[in-house]
Parts: sequence; C-alpha cells; structure tokens
Amino acid sequence: MIAGISVVIPVYNGAETISELVSRLDRVLPTLCEQYEVIMVNDGSRDESWTEIIRLSGQYPYLRGINLMRNYGQHNATLCGIREACYEVTVTMDDDLQHLPEEIHKLLEKLAQGYDVVYGIPSKMPHSWWRNLFSFLIKRAMSLATGVKNVRDFAAFRAFRTSLRQAFQGYQNPNVLVDALLSWGTTRFTTVQVEELPRASGRSNYSFSRLFEYTMVVLTGFSTLPLRITSMLGFFFTILGILIFLYVVGVYFIAGSVPGFPFLASVISIFSGVQMFALGIFGEYLARIFDRSMDRPPYVVGQTIETPADSADRDP
Repeated sequence: MIAGISVVIPVYNGAETISELVSRLDRVLPTLCEQYEVIMVNDGSRDESWTEIIRLSGQYPYLRGINLMRNYGQHNATLCGIREACYEVTVTMDDDLQHLPEEIHKLLEKLAQGYDVVYGIPSKMPHSWWRNLFSFLIKRAMSLATGVKNVRDFAAFRAFRTSLRQAFQGYQNPNVLVDALLSWGTTRFTTVQVEELPRASGRSNYSFSRLFEYTMVVLTGFSTLPLRITSMLGFFFTILGILIFLYVVGVYFIAGSVPGFPFLASVISIFSGVQMFALGIFGEYLARIFDRSMDRPPYVVGQTIETPADSADRDP
C-alpha cells in the first residue's frame, strides 16, 4: 500500500458536485493508503464553490482549500495544487464527477509497475463528436509537444510521483500545460482504461474557440514543431516557384506566349496563403515571448484554509 496520496482537484463552478465527490473520496482513500489529503483549488468560480470548500474543510480535516484571486485556467490551478501536495503520489481529477474516485486504484496499480505518470483514459468518450474530434487533435499535439512517443492519450485524470515537480519547480509562465511539465522530469508514461461518466451537472467550459486557443498554446508554447513545418513549407514553395518559373520560360519559347490572368492569380493566391500562414505561426510565438517578457505568474493565491496537513513534511 502507498504511504500517502495527495488528490488535487481544480474547482470551477463546482458547488453542486464537490460535496458528493469528497464524500466518495472519503470512502475510497482509506482503502488505498495510510495517509492522504484532498487539495481543492478554487479557480475563480462564479458560484458558491469557495463557500462550499470552506464548509467541507470543517467536515473533513484532511481537505485543504486554496482560493485563487481570479480564474487562471484548469492547468494553472492544477499546477498550484501540485506544488502544495505533501505525499509521495499525486492524483489529479476534475470536480464534475466524470472521474470516479472508485477508479483511482487502477492508476495506482499501474504506477506500481514502475511508471512515473499514469493517465486514466475512458473506454468511450462521453462528449459530442466535435468535442471528441478536438480532444483527439489536442492529444496528438500534446504528444508532439511533450516528445512522449509511447503515449497517444492524455487526460486530467492522472496519477504521478510527486517528486517529478522538481523538474518544473521554477516554472513561472501564464501558459501552463501540466503534461508537458511532467515530461521534463520523465518519459515513463502510460495509460489505463477507466470508466468515465457524463457531467453530473452544468456543461463544459471548453467552447470551440477555447479549445482552438488551447491547441495553439500547446503547439507554440511547448514545441518548435510549427516553426519547422513553416520552414519546410517555405522550402517546398521555393522549389515550386522555381519549377513554375521554368515552366513559364519553357512555354514562352515553345508557344510564344505565357498563360494569362487565371494562372497568375492562382500562383499569387497560393504564395500569399503560405505567407499569411507563416506570419500567423510567427505571431503565435511572438505572443508566447510577449507573455514571458511580462513576467506574469501562472496563478496568484488569494486565500488558503489551514489544516493539520499543512504541517506535514513535503516530498522533494
């Protein structure tokens, strides 16, 4: 049995679900380890989530609450909780009851086989087709960004060795991708299938535009692959331009004339599109550089709930 587990839960408008979640964790965690804690990070919720966390902390002495000053994002709130974890294994999960506490044992059993990070992947995606498609694309982008070739699926339901946080201890950036940060400390990733349910209440906060923005952060904030693709495109269209030039010269000498406006317009459209694409990629990287130059923190803690667990010795 693992000596201790820290469960990190980023909370955003979860007042209706976190009470049941903690109640189920209260039944499950004693069967998994000797010591445990639950860290709930309120990420600028607009409902009564923080009030509910305060109430639950009085009922469950192992529950710790952290209230961020505003909404920073799921990964930022998760990073905050990870840095506050006290025990040797950290488990992260959502607050909407999609991730089942009863499935945590599957992650821990896989972790005991020598892996450092284990993701709980649902056997059937519970979202709409467009959300599942975007999730698929984001996961492939994350695989490229992290450089972890043996894992094609990533999830917020994960278990990992808390000591991995040493690899990103000094990370200070508003653009946070927990999975990329974990890859700085290990390549021993794996997955295990778990049961995942639809949201118990409310709806997902990830709209189409939010998912697209998140994808661009994944690609341009933690990988140089888009720049390499742009370079290859530039090289390809340079060769294409030379071939078109030779074609035009050949037609001129053979037929005595060159193709007219439609041919010229199509060539201009192709090259203009490639130039705009390249400028867009450069702009995304400049935006990431701009964010870092402002020295904005990934999160700011506004209030914490002190519990006996705060005095425990933390793993390095």
